[in-house]
Amino acid sequence: MAVTAQDGVVVPSVKPVRTPKKMGRFNRWDTPWFNYKLIGGLIIIALILLLGFLGRIFWNPKLALTGSSPQDLPPVGLTTSLGNVGTWEHPLGTEDSGRDMLALLIIGAPNSFLVGVIAATIGMSVGIFLGFSAGFIGGAWDNVIRLLSDVTITIPALLVLIVIQSLLRGVEVTTMALLISLFAWPSPTRLIRSQVLTMRESGYIQMAKLSGTSTFSIMFREILPNLIPYLFASFIGNATGAILAAVGLETLGLGPQRIPTLGGTIYYAINASALLSNMWWWWGFPTLLLALMFIGLLLINLGFDEIANPRLRRSAQ
Repeated sequence: MAVTAQDGVVVPSVKPVRTPKKMGRFNRWDTPWFNYKLIGGLIIIALILLLGFLGRIFWNPKLALTGSSPQDLPPVGLTTSLGNVGTWEHPLGTEDSGRDMLALLIIGAPNSFLVGVIAATIGMSVGIFLGFSAGFIGGAWDNVIRLLSDVTITIPALLVLIVIQSLLRGVEVTTMALLISLFAWPSPTRLIRSQVLTMRESGYIQMAKLSGTSTFSIMFREILPNLIPYLFASFIGNATGAILAAVGLETLGLGPQRIPTLGGTIYYAINASALLSNMWWWWGFPTLLLALMFIGLLLINLGFDEIANPRLRRSAQ
């Protein structure tokens, strides 16, 4: 044992003993699927959907009909220049055709969200089939799918949809979603194709081929589970684009006329000069709800990006 001199007295030197670190317990929440962006986005979207589903229970949806309420009432606690006073019977006010704003939001929010879900589901389904088959099979089929997706993605979708829906009569929510889905498949097709091209050369895929596994099993049992985060992120991106396209069409007056939507409410507000009449609640509340919807979808998309990309997870820590 070494010694040191301390005040003329020889004392042994004692090296500090390092105690082993305690092994932490397994934390079931320590997973990339539980990140703040994903959870925050899901909470926002869940609250908006709850507004639509539970609102029909606690609020009368028939107040969204024309003439069901007094006209031009402001939100509760406010008074307009014409002397109209807001009441708790219509807490978010009414518009000039006598429709309750809260009832319009309760019915319109799920309808606007439904357009994005239907269009994104159809687009993702087509994109998964075409992307997987093009990336894995290759050859002439790959060239055809790549050419079709590249051509379709360059078409100005909103302009084409404006022309189509201006020729149709009685557009419904499902009809609008189907039309938007015509342009929702190229992006997921390109994404999935690029991922499959990368993964098909990996070792476990080659071993699956040598073992005689069918092409269908390799594509949808070996490759597909590894692409789930990418597919979710692509789905959210498609849903956001579809909702944005639907709102654009509805704001131009090309959306459903009988069913309330957020974009349709904004269209009627613009058509009635609500901004000049200082009826800010008529267009303000639908715009705010749409902004929250897009923020929630953006956070979900960023959350899935962190799950799919380990570099993003390390930079976020």
